[in-house]
Amino acid sequence: MLEVKAIDVYYGASHVLQGVSLTVRAGEVVVLLGRNGAGKTTTFRAVMGLTPARRGDINFSGKAITHLPPHSIVRAGLGLAPSGRRLFGALTVAENLALAERSDGPWTRKRVLALFPKLAELAPRRATFLSGGEQQMLKIARALLSQPHILLLDEPTEGLAPVVVRELGGWLRGIRDEGLAILMAEQNAHFALALADRGYVMEKGRILREGTASELLTAPELATHLALGSRQRLAKNNGMA
Repeated sequence: MLEVKAIDVYYGASHVLQGVSLTVRAGEVVVLLGRNGAGKTTTFRAVMGLTPARRGDINFSGKAITHLPPHSIVRAGLGLAPSGRRLFGALTVAENLALAERSDGPWTRKRVLALFPKLAELAPRRATFLSGGEQQMLKIARALLSQPHILLLDEPTEGLAPVVVRELGGWLRGIRDEGLAILMAEQNAHFALALADRGYVMEKGRILREGTASELLTAPELATHLALGSRQRLAKNNGMA
């Protein structure tokens, strides 16, 4: 379905991604693990055409999308829920959803609100006044309304309290059970691998290891990642990073 083949991505003269390759098959949940600065978000930006690859190929459903503009990639069937609070803060929840809504696919407003019923209650509220968990809900709902065949989730647990992370896991299981493929970039390896079929460990713009979720849980490359990732999340929660 999605095939990323040996892509190189630069920011100016800085060689950020170096020969990154990965695949996502139909109905599969794939996770890209790595600490801050590993290259996860840049990989997503390359796939979505926001920071195009200088070398290598990106194919989706057998068609080259490497050099397509972002709007064409979204229309081809890739939906992104970005990291951070990337919403139209001055607009209401309903207005944010309306901007993304397309009528040519299975994800109707009614279906999305059945998955996230709280958004119906929050419809008149401006996005800037939502909690972190509510904003994450809205980002995922907005991405679904673009009618994706693959949903890209960039750091979905970032900045969320543990209780909200557990809720997020329930939402994503519901989406997975609907048969939608998911590619997730995440620092919280235990959370991500509990949902994933397969994954990749990334460091300094390269793929260090790939394998099934169970294989990666015991991979030596992940042991250091888990320890450092936990310290990074703890520092963020304490306001130190």
